Amino acid sequence: MSKEGQIIAIGGGGFGRNPKQNLIEKYILDQSNVDKPNICFIPTASAEESSYIVNYYSVFSKLNCNPIHLNLFKRTPRLDSLINKQDIIYVGGGNTKSMLAVWREWKLDKLLEKSYLNGKVLAGVSAGSICWFNKGVTDSWASNLNLIDCLGFIDENSCPHYDSEASRRPTVHSYIEDEKISSCYVSEDGSALHFKNGKLFQAISFYKNKKSYLVKKNNDTIIEEEIPSLNLI
Repeated sequence: MSKEGQIIAIGGGGFGRNPKQNLIEKYILDQSNVDKPNICFIPTASAEESSYIVNYYSVFSKLNCNPIHLNLFKRTPRLDSLINKQDIIYVGGGNTKSMLAVWREWKLDKLLEKSYLNGKVLAGVSAGSICWFNKGVTDSWASNLNLIDCLGFIDENSCPHYDSEASRRPTVHSYIEDEKISSCYVSEDGSALHFKNGKLFQAISFYKNKKSYLVKKNNDTIIEEEIPSLNLI
């Protein structure tokens, strides 16, 4: 797969939890080469929670963009026409497994891949962050964290909420130790990873002292390699 687009994978935070702060949202808009970009919010993972959609519009309606959102649990518009008009896609958090199943049923995954290869900006938080990678660490199951196959736009693995949920760090370490994955990009809440053309460009910190890491094995020891961050705060 040729890699032409951009992906901004947010570890946690943003308008869903703090709609009064719009630092990462402005950063996302600034990555488009369009003066007033069209942006579509896809809240499938939260089962299209109404308050989440309200928060989205409360932030993006005040910024220099044309915001819409996509419903897949109500009467659904023609997806190819809608998605092809967007400059930026923002995917919300929630249940990754259920989200991907619904997307695949509607063939939305193929439309998002086309957008990516056409140079569009794909962004998201939590479920909307890990979905772009080969595999992601998800809490889609209530009992425990699991490793899930994702879309594979980025040839790596990912875990969000690395600092805010105590089970995340040991789970990632165990997956690498057990050779289920060889490495994993992880982000704390308030940190994001920006990829261009399939390669890491930089980390972004939009809460104070928040970081992202590449976790991997080096000489039989698990290491967390901190990624230099652009600080927005």
